[in-house]
Amino acid sequence: MKIFLDTSSLLKLYHYEQGTEMLDKLFEDFAVSKVYLSEIAKVEFDSAIWKKVRTGELMQDEARSLIDSFELDYNKYNFIELDSEIVNNARNLISKHGTKGLRTLDSIQLSSALTVKSELSFFITADDILRKIAETEDLIVK
Repeated sequence: MKIFLDTSSLLKLYHYEQGTEMLDKLFEDFAVSKVYLSEIAKVEFDSAIWKKVRTGELMQDEARSLIDSFELDYNKYNFIELDSEIVNNARNLISKHGTKGLRTLDSIQLSSALTVKSELSFFITADDILRKIAETEDLIVK
């Protein structure tokens, strides 16, 4: 099975929060052979972790450890590089779904996933708006 994780779901692999158990179960129940991530997940992941420090959910040493763990796992993921095709498609997605609440980075995540759409079993996100929009783009969403 091949899946695409947006950053909201990726975080759940490294930091326990609502939805972590569902994601863990998915990995236990299915033979996940490939995990796709957008290249921007590297930046979004770090940003989300440091936000948890700012809000008092994590200590700085915990944040550094989570970021280090993710970096050590880079070789486990298939990163979709940000290129002009993805950016142009993200712009088109914003034009199409901007009134529904599609945000900049989510449009890049979705555009990245759409480049491997034919290979994907699931697009996984914890973002309700992105989930609904991904479904309208014919992705199977978990």
